[in-house]
Amino acid sequence: MEFSAPARVNLIGEHTDYTGGLVLPMAIPFRSIATVQPSDAGAYEFSSENFASTRTLQSTQAPGPVHEWSDYPVGVLHELLSIGIKPPPFRLHLRGNVPVGAGLSSSASIEVATALALLALADASLSPEAIALLCRRAENKFVGSPCGIMDQFVITAAQADHALLLKTRDLSYELLPMNHGRLAGTWIVIANSTVKHSIAGGDYGLRRREVETGQSALRARFPGLRDLGEATLEQLAVCQSKIPPESFRRCRHIISENGRVRGAREAMLAGDPVELGRLMTQSHISQRDDFECSVREIDFLVEQALLLPGCFGARLTGGGFGGCTVNLVSADDAERFASSLKDAYRKRFLLEAPVYICEAVDGAVRQNASTRQDRG
Repeated sequence: MEFSAPARVNLIGEHTDYTGGLVLPMAIPFRSIATVQPSDAGAYEFSSENFASTRTLQSTQAPGPVHEWSDYPVGVLHELLSIGIKPPPFRLHLRGNVPVGAGLSSSASIEVATALALLALADASLSPEAIALLCRRAENKFVGSPCGIMDQFVITAAQADHALLLKTRDLSYELLPMNHGRLAGTWIVIANSTVKHSIAGGDYGLRRREVETGQSALRARFPGLRDLGEATLEQLAVCQSKIPPESFRRCRHIISENGRVRGAREAMLAGDPVELGRLMTQSHISQRDDFECSVREIDFLVEQALLLPGCFGARLTGGGFGGCTVNLVSADDAERFASSLKDAYRKRFLLEAPVYICEAVDGAVRQNASTRQDRG
């Protein structure tokens, strides 16, 4: 049995998904494929086309992290076992083409593909929401990465030709058409800086702690406030003297970013690429200046993109500190845009920046179901 899960790109709504806020991602046609078959060896075996090591666990053994690629699928098994779903002994093999460390959610793609495969083998089922939550627990608790729910959710629930507006507090969502009005004449173009990042520690974890410091101060001042997802900039200003300057800036980004996501929804429903692009660019400025999660290579890609014909907006996407930019580009200009951006990046940094021209695709499926292919 084979199961396939896409990558994702976030159009707007960054670092809002662990504070009850709004995100607006879409699934893109890079995929992780999990092949699973029963084993008569009485063990769980994990292998990958992209990594040399193979990991074997006895079916009576309680798994623990070993701080390598296999922690992601093993973490999913661990979480399934914790809720009483025990697959029979198996051999699980992973392959795929999701760029690793690019901020396109290779880890969540692996987790969701693994979850579908192991659920099928165990003859069990979970709702899409439950699968997304289980995979996030695997990453938070087992891998030790403090990610939010966005990646796992959109990879599970996405629909072709739509972005997914997710309210992360209650996991309600709305599908927004990517081809409405003048948006029908645009493409999403992703530029990979090839600067690697990992959210399992380091700067991402520090930013999250800084956010939580500010959120705690806001809750203390406004007891009815659940999280930053319902906070206002006016409330933040009242608390400024009680919050460290760096935490204040992080929270200002998140609160203003929720407003930009709401504006992006209206722009998409109106089919207005100019306004959507403007909001995307404003999001990047906020990430760069208030959240301070950009790097010089990413800033260069955004600045160059905005100088090129046909670009409506550009921003850093993903956890930051490297990874990719996401650009809204006129379909007529997309190929020239991609070539020109790659040339400029090569000239400036002597590095190749893969550029992907993408459409929105379906979420995780059993392999051989109809899926769309990447143009880039």
